[in-house]
Amino acid sequence: MREPDIEAAEKFIGAQARVLDRRRFERLFRDGPAGAVRDAVAAYRNSDCGFGHALEPDGRCPHTQPAAIAMALRTLDEADAWDAELVAGACGWLERNAPGEGGATFVDPGIEGWPHAPWWMPEPGLPASPVSTGQIAGVLHSRATTHPWLDRATDLMWSRVENAGPQVNAYEMFGMLAFLQHVPDVERAHKAFRSVGALLLEGGLVDLDPDAAGEVHGPLDYAPRPDSLARELFDDAVVAAHLDRLAAAQQDDGGWNFDFLSWSPVAQAEWRGSVTVDSLRLLRVNGRL
Repeated sequence: MREPDIEAAEKFIGAQARVLDRRRFERLFRDGPAGAVRDAVAAYRNSDCGFGHALEPDGRCPHTQPAAIAMALRTLDEADAWDAELVAGACGWLERNAPGEGGATFVDPGIEGWPHAPWWMPEPGLPASPVSTGQIAGVLHSRATTHPWLDRATDLMWSRVENAGPQVNAYEMFGMLAFLQHVPDVERAHKAFRSVGALLLEGGLVDLDPDAAGEVHGPLDYAPRPDSLARELFDDAVVAAHLDRLAAAQQDDGGWNFDFLSWSPVAQAEWRGSVTVDSLRLLRVNGRL
């Protein structure tokens, strides 16, 4: 079993990653200050209090995007750099720009005219997306945040989760699981998960083969932590095999790569820095680092 080389990863991050991911690494693995992560995230903030400027590397416009807000909140949370002002401002943007049903769209029309990944297209009518809404609501609930946007988003996600059917795709599943992991009504969440978990397995959304090629989603994507709701769906041997594969996937330059479409050299470089920190975090929380 190959052991991950954290020193090589650190050199890769120093050589190729953006400041945000350098600060993440320093905070998570070198006892760096939380304030440095907070400031790195704030650099992507707009005057409307949302986040843009390719914080989420696939959307390379300056305008605020729900996916950039999701990444900002997730980064503040993981680094224990939670900042009430930044969070309240982001929630305010979400409230002002929410679809009629509540929640958040997948892509805001501000992306138009700017470089972006092929799948970053505003949906007709700008409906609420369980991908964006679930991930944002999940991290806000994990921090016991209160806000009118979150109240409506929570109602929306309960409706989407409890009425989910076989048409659910992998990314919608990520949003639903993020929501169920942290929503305060634990009993209701566990009951809903029984149906959602069945869809995950029966819908072919998870690939149990750790050596599967191409853009696939394995157990660690849906259940990254030992306490993840979806971890109960996979036996220990399967999880161990995927952890072995992740550790062995460290490249000769010290970084990790990703399996989704690479459409821009700059986005590719930024994603590799982000994914490298993510991989190290995942390995550590599972006792592999």
